[in-house]
Amino acid sequence: MASEKNFENRVKAFLKEQGCYFIKYWGGGEFTKAGVPDILVCCNGKFLGVEVKAQTGRPKMLQVQNLKKINEAGGYGVLLYPNHFDLFKNLILCIKAEDENASYNYDIFNNLLTWWERKLNG
Repeated sequence: MASEKNFENRVKAFLKEQGCYFIKYWGGGEFTKAGVPDILVCCNGKFLGVEVKAQTGRPKMLQVQNLKKINEAGGYGVLLYPNHFDLFKNLILCIKAEDENASYNYDIFNNLLTWWERKLNG
């Protein structure tokens, strides 16, 4: 758990450096909704839901489904592992620059979501 928290702090520090608005969502309370991504971000007018995982972490199906719903609504649902942090940083920079490469970078994250969806469905 400590490695996931440390990674999450690195993600938040990067988002802050880039001037993105974000909040850390905690879904363990009585009045909170399960499966909401860890970090909710607005960057250059674009919405991102970021589920942060340690390198060996496994998402729950509800988390994957919520990230896919964000995609379907026109946002960016990102399941983020430490080995994809550079790709995520590039995605944010492309979103800020309104660079068309944002969709190319995002496709990699979307493929990861699809892979997890298949794996979790058996």
